[in-house]
Amino acid sequence: MEPAALNDLLAANLPAVRAFIRLRTNQAIRARESVSDLVQSVCREVLEGAPRLEYRGDAAFRSWLFTTALRKIVERDRAMRADKRDIGREVAAAGGDSGAADLFAAYATVTTPSKIVAAKEQMAQMEAAFDQLSEEHREIITLSKICGLSHKEIAEQTGSTEEACRQLLRRAMVKLTMILER
Repeated sequence: MEPAALNDLLAANLPAVRAFIRLRTNQAIRARESVSDLVQSVCREVLEGAPRLEYRGDAAFRSWLFTTALRKIVERDRAMRADKRDIGREVAAAGGDSGAADLFAAYATVTTPSKIVAAKEQMAQMEAAFDQLSEEHREIITLSKICGLSHKEIAEQTGSTEEACRQLLRRAMVKLTMILER
């Protein structure tokens, strides 16, 4: 695949990767590492793997991209839990995710400060709600709503049936709604 075409594909999927990482990371990871750093690490890994990439369509590319992102999240989680890592010496990132701060600064030119605060609160509520979901529910919601995979694609990826995926997604969305309404 041509580097320019890969860059375009990556750029087109960047907002979804950012959302995927924000929602799939746990609170401990979000407190210690910026989402922008994780996104950058995923992009670097994808670009390094470009010579091995055989493009088989957008859906296959997205699947590979989000699998890479999930693997990166799991790696970071394991690293943080490793005995050799002294969490007591760590300093939380100031202001959280710098990428989100940049977005809010850009949005400030077209919106009011109260709307920016409300958007930050909504993001925090969504992330806190995701932290309360089971791994199975987090996975089905992100695969469907963030990655944009069809029920068929999710079924193939998870080894389930389309109907089972539909039902699981329905239950997961109900649970997420209930948590957010509390």
